[in-house]
Amino acid sequence: MTRLLHLDASARPGLRGVDPHGSYSRALSHRFVSRWHAARPADPIRYRDLGAAPPQGVDHDWIRAEFTPHDRRDAQMIERLAESNALVDELIDTDLLVIGAPLYNFGMPTPLKAWVDGIVRIGRTVVFDPSRGDDPYVPLLADRPRRVVVLSSRGGHGMDAGGPLAHMNHLEPHLRTALGFIGIHDMHSIAVENEEFGGERLAASVAEAHARVDALVDTLLAGTAATAATTPATAAA
Repeated sequence: MTRLLHLDASARPGLRGVDPHGSYSRALSHRFVSRWHAARPADPIRYRDLGAAPPQGVDHDWIRAEFTPHDRRDAQMIERLAESNALVDELIDTDLLVIGAPLYNFGMPTPLKAWVDGIVRIGRTVVFDPSRGDDPYVPLLADRPRRVVVLSSRGGHGMDAGGPLAHMNHLEPHLRTALGFIGIHDMHSIAVENEEFGGERLAASVAEAHARVDALVDTLLAGTAATAATTPATAAA
């Protein structure tokens, strides 16, 4: 069984190609999850629409609660961290994280940044151990394999790694750094580009992205099946 967590962060509520002014990133993420579900209907899927219901951002109350020792937190502090704890619990319980997120002004949408701030937590997803010297951080989500798929959309083009404008794209690099910091390193990314150009260039990019999503689903499904086939069955107690 593979447990999926599906996040969408676009401010546009619908799917491009289905709804007026719909989101390309949502269309890609829903395509991925729908194909996965068709192949493995028993795999549980959690869904969070960050764009429609953004997590509360970090503020003074959150910081005060987070950096107060557990046994000294009052009821208000516990309540302030409840949402963040729920986000962490979901991620810990996830095998495959699917993120639909457009590139906004060179980086991630605000709701996705709030999610990142909520799941990078000392004591929950990473440990700070000063006795380790210059490398004091120990990721807690390296306990088992977890994979990430980032499905994005961009107004420009050439922003994939190695592209002429890759230096302007801080979405995937930010996610790679933040998730790697807590122990999740296996990341795949696909994007629709040329939104601002429109026409044939955009249509070609959409078609290519759809084909790449389908191929990635097939590749990951094959890897999942191979892993399951080589994992010894646990003897009943």
